[in-house]
Formats: sequence, structure tokens, C-alpha cells
Amino acid sequence: MTIPQRRLSAILHADLAGSVRMTEGDEDLTFKLLTSVRSEIWRPAIESAGGSLVNATGDSMLAEFGSAVAAVAAAIDIQERMARFNKLLDEEQRLMFRIGVHLGEVIVDEENHDIFGDGVNLAQRIQGLAEPGGIAVSRALRDVTELKVDYAFVDGGEHQAKNVSRSLHIYHVRPREVTPTKTMTSASLPQAMLRFHGADPSGRKFGFNLKFDRLTEKPEGLVIGRDRECDGVLLHSTVSRRHARLVLADNVLHIEDLGSTNGTSVDGAVVATGVLQPLQAGAKLRIGDIELAFRYE
Repeated sequence: MTIPQRRLSAILHADLAGSVRMTEGDEDLTFKLLTSVRSEIWRPAIESAGGSLVNATGDSMLAEFGSAVAAVAAAIDIQERMARFNKLLDEEQRLMFRIGVHLGEVIVDEENHDIFGDGVNLAQRIQGLAEPGGIAVSRALRDVTELKVDYAFVDGGEHQAKNVSRSLHIYHVRPREVTPTKTMTSASLPQAMLRFHGADPSGRKFGFNLKFDRLTEKPEGLVIGRDRECDGVLLHSTVSRRHARLVLADNVLHIEDLGSTNGTSVDGAVVATGVLQPLQAGAKLRIGDIELAFRYE
């Protein structure tokens, strides 16, 4: 018996919102528009990002990427192109796709050039949680992806999906809010995005992004650690399950070590367990063996 081939992929699933209404209104026009966007928008956007359009049946599409970053970039590119395409149509004719993106394992059917399995099913369920014309991604994908500077991940919370036993934590990909100032202590800072990105000694890259206003929503702080339930996830053996936390105190960002095994430091200075250490933009934050550059936008 042949053992099915499996691989880790970023899976993009899309579906047309309101397709039944559109086909009932004008089936021929809907088919013509779908055919047009499939060849002129979807396939070029997917292939230019290094992905492949696995199948496109009716009003849904499935694509696979070897890179999570490329999959999200393609999703953004598609929705930007679709927005320009829709501007030329009457409102009732506009094609509003929901896109879901997930990082997971797929089973490969080489003979029929198809993929299936849990990873594909979850991408489809996440797609159903996206807004018409929008993009939703899984937490697994968000944790390993850095967005274009003008986009941000917005926490969409946990959801129960049909035929999925565990809850799905999703994030919406939305245009970033423009912040009028870069002053750390200004009243406008809650609009900012905190970015932590770097690498371990082997060069393997790690990072995560956090919206600053989550610090005001969670006065107890945002936790960084190896546990997938942390606010900032770093999947590395030297990072403790709950390693450190970010806290806003007196309108200044601080970091506190939570008794981690391999320690926390800021610009080479060790952060003592239970002590709040100010964290300024531009600082080098070390979590276990991972060195992260901290900046905000």
C-alpha cells in the first residue's frame, strides 16, 4: 500500500460571498465575471507569489504556497486587484470573495494534482469567518508571518467551526491605521503596532506583531512564550512556555521576566524575574537564545 505524501503548506481558500443571489440575478454575467477574474487576477497573483492554483471550481478557489508570507502577500494582492476590478461594476454585480489562509499539513495527490486533509479543511473554515472582500488567517500562520507595512493583523477571537472539534483563533488582515505621531508617550500611541523580529544563533528567523491598544485592554500585560496561547509566540526550545510579559505602566512600555529558564535581557542587561524593565523602541530584546529588534509604527 502506498503511503500518502504529506507536506507542510500555506493553504489559501476563497469563496464568493452571495453567489446564490448573484447567479439567480444574472447567471451568465456572473459566470463571465468569474472566468475573467480567475484568469486575469487570481492565477497571475498566485503564480507571481510563487504559489499554485490547485483547483477552481465554480465560485471557489484553492491555492497552495511553500511560504506563509507569500500566501498572505498573494491574498492581499488579490483583494487589492479585486477592489479595483469591482469599482468598474455596478454594486449588485461586484464579486466579493472571502479568503482564508492557514499553515498546516496537507496530503498530496500527485496523480490528480490535488491536495486535501485537515490543513485544507481548516483553511476552508477560516475562509467562512472572513468578511466579504476580506482576509482571515489562522493563529498558526499569523505567528510566522510579517505583513506589508500598510497592513496589520487584527485579533478576530476564537470561533467554533462546523465539524472542527477545537476552537479556531483567527486574525483579520486589514489596512493599518495611520498614526499621526511616533512619540512613545503620546495619546496616539495606542494606534501603533509593536514589532518584534529577529533570529536565533543559527539564523532561523522568529517574530511577532502586537497592536499597542491591546496593552490598555489587558492591564495584566501581554505574555511572550512558547505556548501557542501566548500573545507573542516564539516556538523555540530555549523559550519557556510563559517566558516574559509586556506591561504598560505610567504610559511607558516595560518587560518583565516570568521566571524563565533561559532568561530575558534588554540591550545586554539581564531582566530580573518580577522586575519591570523599560523597553524603548530600537532596543535589542533577547528571549532565550532569540535576539529580537523592537520597533513600533
